[in-house]
Amino acid sequence: MNLELLIRGALVADGTGAPLRLADVGVAAGRVVLFPRDPAVAEERGAARVIDAEGLVVTPGFIDVHTHSDAVTLLGKRGRQLAAAPVRMGVTTEICGNCGSSLFPALPERVPALRRSSRAGFGGDIPIFQDYGAFVEAHRQAPRSNHLTSLVGHGTLRAGVMGYEDRPATARELETMCALLDEALAAGAAGLSTGLIYTPGTYGDTAEVVALARVAARYGRPYVTHLRDEMSRVEEALEEAVEIARASGAALHVSHHKTAGRHGWGRTERTLPRIAALREQGLDITCDVYPYTEGSTSLSAMFPPWANDGGTEALLERLRDRAERERMRRAIAEGVPGWENTVGNGGWDRISVAGATGHPEVEGRTIAELGGDPFDAAAELLLAEQGEVTIISHSMREDDVLRVLASEFAMIGSDGVPKPGRPHPRLAGTFPRVLGRYSRDQALFPLETAVHKMTGMAAERFGLDGRGVVRDGAHADLVILDPRTVADGATYTDPLLPPTGLAAVVVAGEVAVEDGTLTARRPGRILAL
Repeated sequence: MNLELLIRGALVADGTGAPLRLADVGVAAGRVVLFPRDPAVAEERGAARVIDAEGLVVTPGFIDVHTHSDAVTLLGKRGRQLAAAPVRMGVTTEICGNCGSSLFPALPERVPALRRSSRAGFGGDIPIFQDYGAFVEAHRQAPRSNHLTSLVGHGTLRAGVMGYEDRPATARELETMCALLDEALAAGAAGLSTGLIYTPGTYGDTAEVVALARVAARYGRPYVTHLRDEMSRVEEALEEAVEIARASGAALHVSHHKTAGRHGWGRTERTLPRIAALREQGLDITCDVYPYTEGSTSLSAMFPPWANDGGTEALLERLRDRAERERMRRAIAEGVPGWENTVGNGGWDRISVAGATGHPEVEGRTIAELGGDPFDAAAELLLAEQGEVTIISHSMREDDVLRVLASEFAMIGSDGVPKPGRPHPRLAGTFPRVLGRYSRDQALFPLETAVHKMTGMAAERFGLDGRGVVRDGAHADLVILDPRTVADGATYTDPLLPPTGLAAVVVAGEVAVEDGTLTARRPGRILAL
């Protein structure tokens, strides 16, 4: 057998949660070949390259089930540094199209408006594709270090068929949305996602989402949801998601499960037992979580849903109108029925600027620190940046994060937002942080369990056959790490610092990262299910 690579002398965490075992891991034609550890014959296996991994652990490549990397490799030179962050922390497969926002599909006449409104979410002038095939082809022409697959975003579907109007879909419009979703899933998209706090997703009612989730169910693909509320009404929002799953027959996956804001703190003590009970009753439900007490999103999401009606351009026009501005100010102060009010649940002093490319001097400062009235400061910054401002919300408690991380049905997703400025360090630190801070240092769970949450569990949920495991014939996506030193390096001040303790990352049998540095290899591809 001709091996391209042999990783010799390591312990193997195979992604199933099974105990560590000694084995040599070979790579032949991009697939894994396992050998019982036998130093006497290791040199005779004829590998083109041998990595001595004595004292290290080999794991499957990490699968990040929740990213927003849809467009980063399409941004050219500006996106390269950001695109490098996930694979440098061991992520060999990313699932994008989350929170109801994807780069496809759309009717031709809706593409220009979608493209204008998507700048803020994806960090620049990015394409919107009419179908999944065009999305795949564009990425095939943009070399990448790791693999990518995408969900179909409900918000994109809605805007791509009926624009940004706050009204129920007509029967014909819903039929068109279902048809576009069917085409995308047939072409290999990974499932359906919703972002029910974001416009225009928030305009869709439960029945609309049920109809779409039924299409996902026919393909055996999951319904993946950013709940309609993750704060004071998180339990009610979870029940809506359960209703959608039951009515549609789709498996349910709750994105970045959290209970945020002072009115939500501690509610994981109720949401997690509820999920556990539903699983015992036979409902196929899982979630993902990132290991931080801070979240990140667009500054525009801090304003009431009606303010965003019509997309980014309409929001900016309203912000120029003094009467509309006062309306928004009152809505934040008093609340809006059915709206997750992040500022009302925390305050402008808990919202810091992560990305404002035209005003880098404000990055890292809270809205309250910008001077003057915080609401007006936020409004003026949005106007100055044409709506393209990313924020970090200091909104969670560590005990809630710990409870979700430890749950047997929780896998790991970074929710990485690869945009310029000072992005949330989860983009570059999530997976090593779980391994170092939570598994090794706090002993929240053993290394084998941590690896399972990052690999085998994720592959099973999203139907990534042959990935997330180290076994004969599996795809050779691998991480070699030192369990004694693995740790996240990224901080809020320097969010792209690479982790420590990762010796190498192998993608499709090729070494894509070595000692924290990207190699010249770009073996990643778009995965169609």
